[in-house]
Amino acid sequence: MSRNEVNRFGEMDVFVRVVDMGGFSAAARTLRMTPSAVSKLMARLETRLGTRLLSRSTRTLQLTPEGTAFYESSLRILADLEEAERGAGAAEQPAGRIRLNTSASYGTHILTPLLPEFLALYPGISLNVVQTDAIVDLYAERTDVAVRAGPLKNSSLLARKLGATRMVIVAAPAYLERHGTPASAAELEAHNRLNFCYRRTVEGWPLKEGNKLVSVPVAGNLQASDGEALRQLAVAGVGITRLAAFTVRDDLAAGRLVPVLEAQNPGDLEDFHAVFSGQGGYLPARVRVLLDFLAERGRVG
Repeated sequence: MSRNEVNRFGEMDVFVRVVDMGGFSAAARTLRMTPSAVSKLMARLETRLGTRLLSRSTRTLQLTPEGTAFYESSLRILADLEEAERGAGAAEQPAGRIRLNTSASYGTHILTPLLPEFLALYPGISLNVVQTDAIVDLYAERTDVAVRAGPLKNSSLLARKLGATRMVIVAAPAYLERHGTPASAAELEAHNRLNFCYRRTVEGWPLKEGNKLVSVPVAGNLQASDGEALRQLAVAGVGITRLAAFTVRDDLAAGRLVPVLEAQNPGDLEDFHAVFSGQGGYLPARVRVLLDFLAERGRVG
């Protein structure tokens, strides 16, 4: 079969659908094909390319390293084709699906309230939002944009800064009534300090003591995987915790939480970035408008 007789865009589309749906049968249903037809098309594609793209078992389907590279290239090529076709007609708004990964705190307090506005501005875009404080591999998880807190690590990824927020130590009035309000770093160590269950850039809680900075180790009877869970636990009076200021602003205003040792707060900031891949200078329009929207409307402070 000559190259001209091969519908390479069609093969890419089916391959991407198989990966996104996690199997031949699920992809076949969305493509209105039979599973056997999808399987034969994938086998023909692998034969033509001379490499295995998918590792199959009775229950799972995983990309090989070659399959991962071909999948990422296929996404870019298909998106380029889609944009070229839209551009050939009347100027249409960006469209397509965006996979967005965000920390639970940012997602709850900043992103989610903004989503109706974004979707109204860009009705052709659909969002797949995952909230987790765990650091994800954008390539392995096929994520377009991830919003993350803390310093950026050196990588091939690009980033847009979304601002920075103060860190504050807080507790519920009921907890402080039962256990007393700490007035120093030494007294804080006697309290139940709620912490994250994964390694942080700064492990202890920094506090000013005169002209020096001390770090209070975090030890308590409960750890959680995300800041939103810690906020809710603090509101419930379980213990004292240290969180980004924007996540507890409403609780402080309503009196559900109160600041602790604020006079000793060193005023350190935690940066927030929207991280994304820009391989080869390629950035789909749908991703570009989301980044612009977050940079304007989704800033922390």
